[in-house]
Order: sequence, then structure tokens, then C-alpha cells
Amino acid sequence: MSEDGVVELAVKIALLEPDEQAWLIEGLDAPVKYALNQIWFLSAHEGQYRPGNDWRVWLIRAGRGFGKTRAGAEWVSQIARNLPGARIALVGATIEDVTRVMVEGDSGILSVAQPGERIDWHRSSGELAFMSGARAFTYSAEAPEKLRGPQHHAAWCDEIAKWRRADAAWDNLMLGLRLGARQQVVVTTTPRAVPLLRRIMAMKGRVESHGRTHDNAHLGEAFIAAIEEGYGGTRLGRQEIDGELIEDLPGALWSRGGIEACRVACAPALVRVVVGVDPPAGSASGEGDACGIVAAGLGEDGHAYVIEDASVVGESPEGWARAVVGCAGRHAADRVVAEVNQGGQMVRSVLERVDPGLPLATVNATRGKAARAEPVSVEYARGRVHHVGAFPGLEDEMCGLVAGGRYQGPGRSPDRADALVWALAELLLGRVGIATVRGL
Repeated sequence: MSEDGVVELAVKIALLEPDEQAWLIEGLDAPVKYALNQIWFLSAHEGQYRPGNDWRVWLIRAGRGFGKTRAGAEWVSQIARNLPGARIALVGATIEDVTRVMVEGDSGILSVAQPGERIDWHRSSGELAFMSGARAFTYSAEAPEKLRGPQHHAAWCDEIAKWRRADAAWDNLMLGLRLGARQQVVVTTTPRAVPLLRRIMAMKGRVESHGRTHDNAHLGEAFIAAIEEGYGGTRLGRQEIDGELIEDLPGALWSRGGIEACRVACAPALVRVVVGVDPPAGSASGEGDACGIVAAGLGEDGHAYVIEDASVVGESPEGWARAVVGCAGRHAADRVVAEVNQGGQMVRSVLERVDPGLPLATVNATRGKAARAEPVSVEYARGRVHHVGAFPGLEDEMCGLVAGGRYQGPGRSPDRADALVWALAELLLGRVGIATVRGL
């Protein structure tokens, strides 16, 4: 089949319903299938599609393997076809990165050329010449002065979170982006909390695509399973797989790095297990915040190990009480510590109704959540507390507790973090922050 015929067939397929597309493609010869696979709009997923033209910066902030490089390369190629004579800047952390990934890589500019489309790559001078007369020039963010002076119609910036002289490189690029009627920049990056990314995210005229490694259906299931097993839920995994921008708050009782440093794969033999419970504010109706339920154990080494976040949201009193009893049963807990400030005697009665033999201690708190959490955070700093695996929801709340300040994490209240504090205070601190304790 001729090149024009393949394109015509691709357009026809794109207009069909998904089941009709699959039926038609299934009956094609292998060479035609291969040719179709090279046509971008058939294989791209939603996060890779170019947005409308009314933007200055298109930020693609996503996890590894999402297809950021392919999207950037396809965009540059389209600019070169649509704008003869265009001058395009290609900026990476180093010249080696630009060459190896943006130009010569498996998803780079040379690899996405359409059938019959000639691109001359002058590696020594770092220049690409397209058939339309458009040219692309390579730059390193390590040498921002080389971006001072050259003018461009468009630019592709890759992995800005890795740039060492980021602000100078970006500023020189943007000041030279002044050719043509509409100047545009595509930024492709795995997010990290660096100042330049924050600047770009705050810009007017910015559109954003973001997504996860899992969004790329072309990646193998075995690879996805392996990275989830190794990194799922951790700070690194949320950043590099889920494409989340993970930041630390000034004055927070816990930092992301500190939690990562205390993470372990398994716990030693536990001599005691406690389940901490922070019932929802609307305990009587089941409405309101989450019911924080966190299990932690004391190891033979004298350290505490957080072993489960069993918190539930939107449950009736009987629903969250069953979740508490279930968590205590799974870990053979010898104590359940439940705060009763909000629900009073109702909290005890609903738990005992589900399990009359529950080893329950109820507590009243006279200090705020952040104040109660401070002594526990000190135990983390001393290396005496470890997380067995990853607990993203709990860890987000922990990092939202600010010393001497208001809670600044997700949701209205740090219910999971408060349950953690009750459990660890029981294990390590002799119930620090508890005003009264009523025994079994």
C-alpha cells in the first residue's frame, strides 16, 4: 500500500467506532498494521494530544513512560511542517540529553518523521534541517548564555526539573521567543518541587496535561506490576510514576524525605499492637470526615512499626466500627485507643455493640492535633518509628501538620494522622497529650 493510501486508511479508521476499528485492523496484513502504527493520531492517548492554539506554554507534567518525549517530538515535527522557515529551540539539561533523548531517542524527533519526510541532522553543530526549511537548534541549560541572542518561533524544553541553571536558561529562552505571530513552548517533565516548575505552573497563558505511567497502554503489564510493587505509594513512586508534585510545607512536623528514610519492607516480631481511632466528626450520623484507623506495633527492638492504615470515609457508625474491629482482629491488637471528644459515650457504645470484647480504651484530648503530634514526630526524628510499606493518604496528612499552626494537608482534618498519633503515643510515650484515660 502506498504512503498516501496508508494515511487515507488511517483517517477512515479514526472515524469508526472502537469495535469497528478493532475488526478492520485485525484483518489487515502485517506490513499495513506496522505502517498504521507509525501514524501518531491513531496511537496517541488523551494526555498527548496537542491542545487548542490559545496558549503560550503547554506543560506536560507526568510520570515516566507516560509518553512525554513522543508528544514533544510530534509537536516539534508538526510545527516544522506547518511553519516553513520556523526556528525552533530544543533545550535539555545537557547537550547529551538533547541529543540522546530529544533528537535521536526511540521517541525523539528523528524517529517520528513521517514516511518520505527527510530530516537532516547535523550532530556536530546541533542543528536539524526539515524539508519545509524549518530548523531546530539544540541548547543545554548548563550554558544559558548561548540562549542569549538567538530568536525562535517555538521551543521544546525537556525535564526542566533536572536543569542546574534553570532560571537563567528559561529567562534567556523566553526573552528570545519573539518570532512570528504566536510563540509557543512545550515543557515535558517529571515533576519535582523546583522553583522553575512552580513559576511555570503559575504563568498566565499556560495549559497543562498530566498523567501517570499507567496511562500509556503500550507499556507491558509486567513492567507496570514491577514498578508498582517496588515503588507504588512511596514519594518516589508518586513523583516518577503518578506524576505528582510532592512538596514539603515550611514548619511541617514531618517531611517527605524523613518518612522515606523510615520506610521498611517488613517488621520484626511484634510484642504489642495498638490500633488508634479518630472517629468522624459526624459520628452520630456517619457523615463528616474520615474515620482514622491506624495500626502500629512495638517490635522486639523497641521501635514502633506502622503496619496498616485502615481508615474509611463516609461510613455509618456501624460501618466504621466494623472497620475498627476488623483491623484489630487482623493484627491481634491488645489495645484499641479511640478518641471520644466528638462522639462521647456513643463512640464506646457503637464499638462495643459490634464487638463487646474489644480491648478498648477511650481518650479525651485537650490539646490540638498538631500539638499532640509534636512528641510523636520527635520519635520519627530519633529513628524509632518505621512505616512497613507505603501509606499515601496517611503520609499526606502527616506532612500537612505544621508546628504551632493550622493543618494544611488534604481534607478538612488530619483524621488518619490523629489516629496514628494515638497509637504511637500509647506504644512509645505513655499516652502523651491524653487528658484522661478510661480503662476497659
